[in-house]
Amino acid sequence: MTDILPEGDRGGRAPRAALFDVDGTLVDTNDLHAAAWREAFLHFGLDRRLEEIRWQVGKGGDNLIPSLFPDLPEERRKAIEDFRAEMFKRDYLPRATPFAGVRALFERLAADGVRIVLASSSHKEEVDFYRSLIGCEDLIAAATSKDDVESSKPCPDIFAAALARVAPLGADEAVVVGDTPWDAKAAARIGLRTVGFRSGGFPDAALADAGACELYDGPADLLDRYAGSVFGRG
Repeated sequence: MTDILPEGDRGGRAPRAALFDVDGTLVDTNDLHAAAWREAFLHFGLDRRLEEIRWQVGKGGDNLIPSLFPDLPEERRKAIEDFRAEMFKRDYLPRATPFAGVRALFERLAADGVRIVLASSSHKEEVDFYRSLIGCEDLIAAATSKDDVESSKPCPDIFAAALARVAPLGADEAVVVGDTPWDAKAAARIGLRTVGFRSGGFPDAALADAGACELYDGPADLLDRYAGSVFGRG
């Protein structure tokens, strides 16, 4: 597919709110999450290839674990999820790094009157760490996390909660920015468009098939091509 789909396939007005996924979109953590999940599974005597786990990154544990181990009892799933969360916070989170261009992109969006909301399948403590890491506290209107909703992506709950933070704006006035097919699928379920980032390591075809209307390498690339993006049409 082309980086930007034809005008008629991209929806109407320029958005007034941008709902940003965080992991893989603003910070380089997808490989860290995959490695942490594999370590947690092995600790509990379970095994999946890293590539299989990596494909599920972007989901919260409530959806990731059943995708890989569908017959696992709820109590065991919860034990794995809790173990992984503590291990990730202790051993992996300090290795997270922000992608280039996040601050500059947020400044451009804010200058255009676009409200920025973080919408992550990670726990609030992780999201708070990322907020400090990217250094954009003054530009972020609100944030939601897995702790705010019942189900994580690809269920639409997190984006619905993020959209509620910018009410009375509706779905036609907001755009999701994410790096996984799960972001695009979740967004589409409540009528939100998705701008896809390749920074999460997913193939173009997977992002497009899930519903992404535009593709960029990451924050810096979107900023470089801002005028021709969905954000630059207003």
